[in-house]
Order: sequence, then C-alpha cells, then structure tokens
Amino acid sequence: MKKERLYLKIANIIEEQIANETLKFGDKLPSIRTVQKIYNVSMNTAKQAFLKLESKSLIEPRLREGYFVSNTSPRRFPLPSVGKLLSSPDEKPPDDLIDKVVSSMTSEGITRFSLGTPSASMLPTAKLNKGIFKKIRELNNSGTSYHPVQGSAYLRRMVSKWSMVYGGGLTENDLITTSGTMNALFHCLLAVSKPGDTMAVETPVFFGTIQIAKSLGLHVIEIPSHPLTGVDLAALKKVLHKITVCCFTTNFSNPLGSLMPDNHKKELVNMLAEYDIPLIEDDLYGNLFFGTERPKPCKIFDKAGIVMWCSSVSKTLAPGYRVGWVAPGRFKDKIMRHKLLQTISAPILYEEVIADFMEHGRYEHHLRNFRNRLYANCLHFQRAIEEYFPDNTKISQPQGGFVLWLELDERIDTAKLYDTAIRKNISFAPGRMFTLQERYHNCMRLSFALEWNDKLENDLKRLGRIVKNSL
Repeated sequence: MKKERLYLKIANIIEEQIANETLKFGDKLPSIRTVQKIYNVSMNTAKQAFLKLESKSLIEPRLREGYFVSNTSPRRFPLPSVGKLLSSPDEKPPDDLIDKVVSSMTSEGITRFSLGTPSASMLPTAKLNKGIFKKIRELNNSGTSYHPVQGSAYLRRMVSKWSMVYGGGLTENDLITTSGTMNALFHCLLAVSKPGDTMAVETPVFFGTIQIAKSLGLHVIEIPSHPLTGVDLAALKKVLHKITVCCFTTNFSNPLGSLMPDNHKKELVNMLAEYDIPLIEDDLYGNLFFGTERPKPCKIFDKAGIVMWCSSVSKTLAPGYRVGWVAPGRFKDKIMRHKLLQTISAPILYEEVIADFMEHGRYEHHLRNFRNRLYANCLHFQRAIEEYFPDNTKISQPQGGFVLWLELDERIDTAKLYDTAIRKNISFAPGRMFTLQERYHNCMRLSFALEWNDKLENDLKRLGRIVKNSL
C-alpha cells in the first residue's frame, strides 16, 4: 500500500504542475531516474507514476528522447458503440469489398491506413538479414532438408521461455510451429469442428477469421464486444448451447483494440470448460502493450486443455517470414496430423532465424522501442482525428496493438467513401469488412503502425476532409 501511495503522490504532483501550466504542452519531463532520486523511491515506483500519467494521456514517450507533456485537453470524441447480438442474422460475406481493399495494399504511392502490418521502416530488417546468413551457414544442408513436423525445437524452446514474461508454463513440447497465426487458426478449426458447426467470434472481428470459418462451412455467431473490455460474457452465455467452438482475440482485438480483464478471461475459460467448448485464442497482438506489463492470455487459466493459444511474429517482427505457433492443449495430436498432411515439414530457416533473434535479447529490445513508437503514434493519430474529422466521430482507445476503430455519422457509407479516398491515394479498411452482417457501414479501421511525419498528418487531414464532404 505504501508503494501505491508513493507513486500516486508523485503522479498527482506532476499532474498538478501540468494543470497550472508550470509544465506546458511539449515540455520535457525529468527522466524516470531523476524522479527516482528527487523523491528517493525505487525505479519501479517512479515508472508507475509515469505510467499513471500516461494512462490519463497527460504525458507521452518519444523514442530516445524521454517523456513530454501531451496535449492536455480532455478527450473530445466518445468511444464507438457496442455491436448487438443478432438472434437470426442473415450472413452476407463482404468478399468483394475485402478483395478490393487488399488488392490496393501493394499499389505504389498510396498512404495505407488500411495496412494490417507494420511499416517496413519500423522493423529490424538489417539485423534479421544477418541472422539469415548466420543460419544458412549453421544448418545442415543450409536448411533445405525436411525437419520434424512439430517444427524447430529451437524456436519452440525460445517461445516457451518467452511465455515466462506473462506467467506461462509452456514447454517446447507443448508447441507446434505454423505458417503464421492464420495458419494456426485454420489448423485449430480443422481439429475441433466440421461443416455445419457454429463458431462464436467477437464483433467487429478481423475479416480473415470469418473468411476461414466460411471456407470450412461453419456458421458464425458474432458476440458483442466493448471497445475497452472486449467480449460481452453475458451475451456469450445466452448462445453457448448453439456453439461448437469460440475464437476470440482477448488482448488488443482487431479492429477494436480492446483488452479483456484477467477476471473476465478466467470466467470465460471456466464457462467454456464447463460446456467442453474449445477456445481458439488469437494472441497475435499480446506483445504490443502500452501499459506496464504484457497481458496474460486465456491459456494461463486453462486447466482442462481446451484453450488453443495461437501467436506469431507477423505483427511485431517479420510479416513475410510466416512464422507462428500454437499451444493446442489436448488437441495436439489432431493438429500434428493435419499439419503433416498439408505441409509434411516446416520451412526451418526462418523459424531458426526468429529463434536466434529471440534468444539473444534482440527481440525484447526491438519490442520496447516498437511499443514506444506505436504508443506515440496512437496519440498522434487520436489528436489528428479529433482535429480534422467531424465532431460526431467516435474513436476507440486501444491499450495496445496498432489499429483504431472509427464510427462516423450514420449517413456515411465507408465502402463508398473508400472509392473516393483511393482515388486520392488514401486507403483505409471499411467497417463492413469486419462482419458477416449488414452493419458497421459507417465505420472504418485505421492502422497507426506507420512512420509519423508531416505527410502522414496531412493525409489524415485530407481523409477527414473527405469524410466531412460526404455529409
């Protein structure tokens, strides 16, 4: 309790200085180490004080520069609305819209707010290239031979060690490598479902998840999700009797950015275990947290082996390497058989490169810098949207990841708005992509995993003008 009082006392002193403009917008704060010495507290207490101020958007980190006073005006735009649980939904997959948006992602000269991966300039490509040459020299036959279907033992060992960051107790034998998270989800669904079964997902939901479900002949029930706390467990409980499998992103969902509290995760796992319903957990964004520590996955609370924990480095390190993994619990043998049938052997080279990157601390170092840049970008985007978009815009407040969800005036159709924007070399993801139902027509997803600069801000300004002109 004493520690808590100390960090709150320090945070309140700095907050008061900001309120009376002793510290003004743009001013640099003393370093965490300086604050530690001034108040004669531990480094952790000083960090907690800064994180408290960050949580109120009063200060912001800047890479290699320290902390600065943020724009202290209160948040003007409210959170987006929570979706509804539809009793008898008519499914209308948005395949044509998805194809149109995805096809523009490789076009030159376009500002891709639609992009679902980080900008290449934010990734340690040169260091990864060195790792490739190193592993080509070290691997038998330069990595061209068949390897065990379970995947690189080296990578599985590093991922199991990494699980200690969030309190996990995985071993290398608990894991199977995959070609990214989407491939992991696919294997999991093959293992626990058959055509005609029903899968529950959050809504809005990443379009790739519902595309996989429909390709496997599954019905989909979309569970309402709050922008801050994620899946509505009460709504899920109402339809449990219809559900064969659940697939949720509990840590920084795409596109809402919500983070399910630990007590909700525990309740979710216990609820599903009681009904013997498998949970496919897409934890792709878990390492991109803005707070003090990595959030726990549902897997931590799994005692019955029903949680199939999926993740990868596609959003944090190397999208094109397609290196992912799954800890499938009691469904391990089924997934091993499916993987053997489909791929025979994992492509070992990139798995070994990623494992080497993780073992020697480079991944952790990269993530620290990457998270700081993403959080600063998130603040930049939110302020620009509040300045340039219509006053009735609603915007998410993600606690990690790198996407924002915007809800616009209900008269706006963002699928049509996309056609206007792309002609002006601006791309975004229309809301209709993230559901099988006729909803979210006035919503859009924006990625902020881009290099922040004057051009990017100007493109956000131009997008805001396009929105205003459509009213």
